[in-house]
Amino acid sequence: MAEARLAFAEQFDDMAQQREASILGMWTFLATEILFFGGMFMAYITYRHMYPQAFAEASRHTIVLFGTLNTAILLTSSLTMALAVRAAQLGDNKWLIRFLGLTILLAAGFLAVKGFEYHDDLREHLWPGKLFKAGLSPQAQIFWFLYWVMTGLHALHVTVGVGVLSTLAWLAKRRKFTPEYHTPVEIGGLYWHFVDIVWIFLYPLLYLINRSA
Repeated sequence: MAEARLAFAEQFDDMAQQREASILGMWTFLATEILFFGGMFMAYITYRHMYPQAFAEASRHTIVLFGTLNTAILLTSSLTMALAVRAAQLGDNKWLIRFLGLTILLAAGFLAVKGFEYHDDLREHLWPGKLFKAGLSPQAQIFWFLYWVMTGLHALHVTVGVGVLSTLAWLAKRRKFTPEYHTPVEIGGLYWHFVDIVWIFLYPLLYLINRSA
């Protein structure tokens, strides 16, 4: 209870109001992120409609194994993040730290796999420009431009998430969270689930649609 009292801001009437305001603030932030990624998704849909054959040809050069592996990693990380939130609600500090640590490890694994994938993409000259892979149509460069922008920005969000989760783990080690006060963990969980959901849309759009010749 002492930690909860220290975390209570004077502009709120009670802890419940502070929690609701914090969660509303995070949802508002996530709404702006949805608009941000939504613009890129709309660009992808528009150009895929304009150049369906070029996009289908280009998408068959993505490495579906890496995309599938990263999907499994992020879905698992959503589970461990949800378990971390539950541990915080129950006041189980030991398992809160463990589940946060597992989520961070899975996030690092995602970035490692993405790094290997980027290496192979560069080696195959799947990068828009003068050295773009021979044999692909010029419009295929639009697909790969969107691929690099969308996956790169998503990877940046994953990196930010690692920083957020690491901060939460550090605070948990200092026993800053209690069943009465664990709002930062819930907010961190909302952000992490958003990152996972974005990838759930990227995975089929970039790796699965028109996969067969």
